[in-house]
Amino acid sequence: MATFVRMPAVAGQFYPGSAETLLRAIRSYTNVQGEKLSALGCVVPHAGYMYSGHVAGAVFGRLNLPSRFIILCPNHTGYGAPLATMSEGNWLTPLGEVTIDDELAKALEKEMPLLEDDIDSQRHEHALEVQIPFLQALLPKFTFVPITVGTSRFDTLTKLGEAMARVVQAQSEPVMIIASSDMNHYESDSATRVKDRKAIDRVLALDPAGLHDAVTREHITMCGYGPTVAMLTATNALGAKSAQLIRYATSGDVSGDRDAVVGYAGMAVLP
Repeated sequence: MATFVRMPAVAGQFYPGSAETLLRAIRSYTNVQGEKLSALGCVVPHAGYMYSGHVAGAVFGRLNLPSRFIILCPNHTGYGAPLATMSEGNWLTPLGEVTIDDELAKALEKEMPLLEDDIDSQRHEHALEVQIPFLQALLPKFTFVPITVGTSRFDTLTKLGEAMARVVQAQSEPVMIIASSDMNHYESDSATRVKDRKAIDRVLALDPAGLHDAVTREHITMCGYGPTVAMLTATNALGAKSAQLIRYATSGDVSGDRDAVVGYAGMAVLP
């Protein structure tokens, strides 16, 4: 039986479709100064590389990366189950194929019955796909589990986080949890920076409930707050002690348009 391959949906749009050009871009984004950090989890943006690649790259370039990952993203397309994963197959990018960690995926499905095996949630989704080339460029080999989050229910997000923590704790090798998220969308640069700071402060305080509350109360259009709440819940259970903002920017820093921007924050959760 042939292995299912998830084809790239946004190569040549969100990031270069040529392997050589893509590698060159990622190497420029990840060429950052500072001591290496060992992290339990992180938050990275998922816009087109020209806008947010330098923020995502600053995070990936600073971290000691393991060879196994759980990568969570929001569901922008509306397709598929509210909580969805894939438990087998490969993902293709211009840099080659990456294998889904079937052992990890099946353990997560067992611990979190609401997590459904559903390719439709990822077939056209960009938010997770754009993270894969960074890991391909920096690691000789790795496996991962994709999780698409299409619910904002705090109790469900908390249960997902707790399930991830139990599964990660049971592994003999380290597993990093990546939450893919952009920050506030399409307000002025000044308003976006104020709103984003409120969300960032809750992440740095390792406060998933506070983040959920701030996003809801302050109308912060952080598309991946669900994945971030789940990641924070998991890393807290795994013994997180602190978090660090590695880089922040808005799309206005690149485009020059300060009237309607998107914010991007790269953060790491540390043991």
